[in-house]
Amino acid sequence: MTFDSIVNLAKNIVDLLLVWLVLYYILKSLSKDVKMAMLFKGIIIVVILKLVSDFFGLATIGFLLDYVIEWGILALIVIFQPEIRNVLERLGRSQLLGRHKVLSIDERERVVYEIVSAMDSLRKTRTGALIVVERDNSLNDYISKSQKIYASVSSALLQSIFFPNNPLHDGGVIIQGDQITSACAVFPTSDNARISKRLGTRHRAALGIAEITDCIALIVSEETGRLSMAINGELRYNLTIDEVKVTLLEELSPKKSIIVEEDDESENI
Repeated sequence: MTFDSIVNLAKNIVDLLLVWLVLYYILKSLSKDVKMAMLFKGIIIVVILKLVSDFFGLATIGFLLDYVIEWGILALIVIFQPEIRNVLERLGRSQLLGRHKVLSIDERERVVYEIVSAMDSLRKTRTGALIVVERDNSLNDYISKSQKIYASVSSALLQSIFFPNNPLHDGGVIIQGDQITSACAVFPTSDNARISKRLGTRHRAALGIAEITDCIALIVSEETGRLSMAINGELRYNLTIDEVKVTLLEELSPKKSIIVEEDDESENI
């Protein structure tokens, strides 16, 4: 095998890896966006019809599909511009080296305990709150426009931030790792038509940031004291405090540690 053939092989491998990487992010985005999923299905249908028309020599439908394919790309960019922008923003926020900080088991349990304790107290007093926990997608764009704090996560601090007379209580709190990074953060509101009209701006903001990032958004309703969670582009409403705790522990567990724990258990057996 010559040097040139080795170089060409390496280029082909890199080319295939890049294609699979693009497809991975597209499919990952489609799983969280209904409109993009419909767009993808429509493209597949047009491609199938084109192949069928060419195979059977259907001139009329083939002629029409040629125009659809020729001008369809421009039309799709215009029509689905918000969805395409969201996908690109999600890709841009991805951190290749993982989340802000990988917590140990003890740190993760402490952070979850402090958050859950704060939410339990806030729901009893019906104090509205929005707490956003960063995972792999960076929230630095929203942190830069909010009030910086950089303090350890604690129930007392979270309760004091959302106290009605506190100037920081409007907006949301952003948590990175085991630190409260900022308060007064403003997030884009979701335009999902399936959301109940009775839910206010706080719930729509939580779902909005959960639709474009992989964060966990926790909500305490000011009107009812009920707890909700926006995650993976879905809003889970009226949760118990135990459900919030269990979900947080599961979602904040790093995948690598899970694999290691399973391997250790199998060795002990």
